[in-house]
Amino acid sequence: MIHVLITGAGSYIGTSVEQWLNQWPNDYQVDTIDMIGDSWKKKSFSDYDTVFHVAGIVHKKEKPEMYELYQKINKALPIEVAKKAKNAGVKQFIFMSSMSVYGIISGSINKETKPNPNTLYGKSKWDAEKILNGMETEEFRIAVLRPPMIYGDGCKGNYQTLVKIAQKSPVFPEIKNRRSMCHINILCEGVKELIDQKESGLFFPQNEEYVCTFEMVREIAKQKGHQIWITPLLNPFVRIGCKVPGALGKTLNKAFGSLVYARD
Repeated sequence: MIHVLITGAGSYIGTSVEQWLNQWPNDYQVDTIDMIGDSWKKKSFSDYDTVFHVAGIVHKKEKPEMYELYQKINKALPIEVAKKAKNAGVKQFIFMSSMSVYGIISGSINKETKPNPNTLYGKSKWDAEKILNGMETEEFRIAVLRPPMIYGDGCKGNYQTLVKIAQKSPVFPEIKNRRSMCHINILCEGVKELIDQKESGLFFPQNEEYVCTFEMVREIAKQKGHQIWITPLLNPFVRIGCKVPGALGKTLNKAFGSLVYARD
């Protein structure tokens, strides 16, 4: 039996992975721990084969004064947890990073693309990655996940914004884009495989096919029983809006631009 500790009780990803692994109760013993405060420091990690660290700050409106908070939660905390796991003899540490480490709003990310984060979230994740990779040994393996947008029932963040639009908006632009996305079940199965194979390295979980935003909105609306008119008549306005500097242009590019992980 493989013993897994998920650090980040109550998180969407942590809870989903726990439920996924619990389908095989004879193969996995999964525990979760709350990372708020210092009580987690008293827990022994010596019984675990893998620590899956998902605790972090995400989906918040960033302000410059939040730099220290992002560094504390997204960088210092996982490093402290990894050190505790390593000292306890844990064999594998899996870290949830993000596509945000690349700092790219649109385009294609391939094996030659270098991280260049431009948000507090992306910078803190990248800073943590660099230190964690330096901690790896033959006995302590580090696996880093850089998923694109994760979606599924109950998921928060950008996906919920699309759900709200699909449920309430009468119209939506028919802009043909491509986005790398990762359904929560794909992520959970990927984590399971990493644990089973005791893998280390960089991993980029995503759906087999790229997703088109308007097609996803249309499908969500259909599932929710809401009629929505998908039309190209709005496309010129969206394209103009994408060129506007500042928050509006950034938001529209995230929604309607193309951003993918290359298949190789």
